[in-house]
Formats: sequence, structure tokens, C-alpha cells
Amino acid sequence: MKNKDEKTIDCVAMKRRIQEEIYEETKGMTREEEMAYFRRKAKAGLFPKARKQRQSHAGVPVQE
Repeated sequence: MKNKDEKTIDCVAMKRRIQEEIYEETKGMTREEEMAYFRRKAKAGLFPKARKQRQSHAGVPVQE
């Protein structure tokens, strides 16, 4: 067991870095462009195949 002082991941720094990346990619976009950006990111997420399988097992129509 690791003690409290032995961090392996700095979650706050990671969150801030990701937010900065998203800001840089989306600055200057219209609201519609931002929505399209986030939809593309969600669709291409880390586990799109697992999400599709979960939806199909739950009887939820899978959108391509």
C-alpha cells in the first residue's frame, strides 16, 4: 500500500493540461463547431466498440 505522499498521478495537473489542449483546439469556434467537435471526440472516444456493444445489449439503437 502506498502512503499518502507517494503520488503516482497528478490528477489536477492532468486535468489542467487536457483543458488547455481542448481550449487551444476549440478557441475561435462557433457554438455549433464546438458541439460538432465534442460529438466527434465522444464518438471516437477511448472505448467506442465497448460503448456500441453495451448499447446493443441494452436495446439502445446504435448511432454511427
